[in-house]
Amino acid sequence: MVVEPTTPLGSGPRAIPTEAPLSPRHTGRLRLPGGLGAGRARFFLRRVSAYLVVAWAAVTLNFIIPRFMPGDPAEAVLRRIQFNTGRAPLHSEIEAVRRIYGDPQKNIIGQYFDYWSGVIHFDFGVSTTSYPTPVSELILQALPWTVFLVGSTTLIAWLIGTALGALMGWKPGNTFDSIFAPVTTFFHAFPGFWLGLVLLWIFAIKLQWLPVSGGYDPNVPFSLGNFWFVLSVIFYGALPMFALIFIGFNGWLFSMRNVMVATVTEDYVLLARAKGLKESTILMRYAARNALLPNVTGLAMAIGGVIGGTVLIEAVFTYPGMGFLLQNAITQHDFPTMQTVLLMLTACAIVANFVADSIYVLLDPRVADTN
Repeated sequence: MVVEPTTPLGSGPRAIPTEAPLSPRHTGRLRLPGGLGAGRARFFLRRVSAYLVVAWAAVTLNFIIPRFMPGDPAEAVLRRIQFNTGRAPLHSEIEAVRRIYGDPQKNIIGQYFDYWSGVIHFDFGVSTTSYPTPVSELILQALPWTVFLVGSTTLIAWLIGTALGALMGWKPGNTFDSIFAPVTTFFHAFPGFWLGLVLLWIFAIKLQWLPVSGGYDPNVPFSLGNFWFVLSVIFYGALPMFALIFIGFNGWLFSMRNVMVATVTEDYVLLARAKGLKESTILMRYAARNALLPNVTGLAMAIGGVIGGTVLIEAVFTYPGMGFLLQNAITQHDFPTMQTVLLMLTACAIVANFVADSIYVLLDPRVADTN
């Protein structure tokens, strides 16, 4: 006599999991009243509102801090202009400086709106060390160099660190993981400026393979359409780029490795293996894809730190970016340039965080549903 099983298949301790219809939340698909994009649209609107508040706070602090500093920053700027030019400041120059740093004779609310008008028109006064060059002109000259240096090195370091971290975390404890982890930990402890000085001494001074300073070859016509100019930019930026990549990729490596170690034991990874899928498919489409999300968030959070690190790197290599401009402004007491550079770096960090938030919600649509 054949006895029919009284327990349904799948209830035992070693049961084979059966595929059942999943809810929209489990499948990662958002089924909102306004359609698939409604949740994302609301998410982006909330994020834009939040970052607009942060930008307003940054500009407001930039307005308030000089007016609560000891002494009168406007008088210091005017004295610097007189020292550089050998003449008394003109009436128009005094009005421009007072608009930026405060006029005791004007209402503080009126000054605040005048300052916002200057920010909107990208008018931050003139540099005291490069008088009469406007600060906005110096910013426009230096910003593309830093964007290129920070953008390229951060992306390359993130890609290298994330890929190596995924491989190390896929099979923790193997030969690759055991050797590579302590080696990268050791090199990660080196300060960035020290590594830059070592690279400069070896490759630029001793071997003379690479240039000591600058951002491009001055003998090549300055044009983005000129192939030799682009090549010289890469050649002159090789040492600072390598220093920033070497400093940055270790953090991404260990972040990805630690998440991968936990991810490979998840049920969906075990189920994928039970289905007989290829190891490379499980690694890329299941484990690494889910372990990637914290690194995407960390990418935006690290932008501020990377920009701070470029101040020292650009100073070591005399690279013509925002960090080198800020370093010169600090040493020369160029307060207008210093204040504007810090505001621009804050704005870059805000934009980078918004971009990373946008990428995150595209990778994991459930974020839009839970926010």
